[in-house]
Amino acid sequence: VRQFVADASHELRNPLASIRGYAELTRRGREELPADTVFALGRIESESQRMSRLVEQMLLLARLDNDPAAARDQVDLSEVTLNAVSDARAAGPDHHWRVQVPDEPVMISGDAGQVQQVMVNLLGNARKHTPAGTTVTTSVSADDGWARIEVADNGPGIPPALTGQIFERFTKADAARAHDAEGSTGLGLAIVAAVATAHGGRVEVESRPATETEPGYSRFIVRLPLTTTAEPSDSQPTA
Repeated sequence: VRQFVADASHELRNPLASIRGYAELTRRGREELPADTVFALGRIESESQRMSRLVEQMLLLARLDNDPAAARDQVDLSEVTLNAVSDARAAGPDHHWRVQVPDEPVMISGDAGQVQQVMVNLLGNARKHTPAGTTVTTSVSADDGWARIEVADNGPGIPPALTGQIFERFTKADAARAHDAEGSTGLGLAIVAAVATAHGGRVEVESRPATETEPGYSRFIVRLPLTTTAEPSDSQPTA
């Protein structure tokens, strides 16, 4: 089944790109088209974009299933986090974005693209499922051989029934909690969990739904092993 999903996702890439391209090309002559046709073409374009995101996410999960050993580059989590929060701030100007990183680099060994995707997914999840005005705080720290990435928000929280399955594939939040019209594929947090596992780490969630007397919050924590540096040898190389 996993191989079928990977093959199907790969084959869908080009047709979806063509559909999106033709819809965009046709809409350029919107002055000559009826209003309902322009609307329909816009929907085709937006839905093909959504399907393209879904296909890319399914392909990433298939790669992680088949070969979980990620590339081993040196990745500075502080730099990745600062860039991701900057992008999130541009995409969600109605939210308050805070970031806390240490002065020293926090280095791990892994795939920089996949680690970046973890940050994009966590920050995007916070933006989509919290109302405007929510504060989202992202922090990076290192302790006892582990790097810790935390993304916390003071939004409505997650229902307890959902927290146990939130990292499963195609799990979607209650529609009442979704504040972003672009919709969710239900794979974003599954990718976070899969990437963390591939890097020898783990992810967990803490949350409390808001009540009449207490505010809600959600906190996602990713732990990844820090880069280990080999101790220099005292012996001299032989001639």
